[in-house]
Amino acid sequence: MIQVTVMVSKTQLKQVLDRLDSVKLELLRLRATLLPQEELSREEAKELEEARKEITKGSSINLEDLIKELS
Repeated sequence: MIQVTVMVSKTQLKQVLDRLDSVKLELLRLRATLLPQEELSREEAKELEEARKEITKGSSINLEDLIKELS
């Protein structure tokens, strides 16, 4: 078995993690598109609209920070 060591900078690691977050978000969108949708409450619809506006503005939080915040 061959073992390979790869060195990456913090910037490169952040770019990979940010891209991974984007991929996860796209997978969630795809799942939501493919699965039957249930009716949203007024509050859920408002929260969804706010989230979409934040995404459009480029606001984001990486997955690790979100996990820390929710723990």
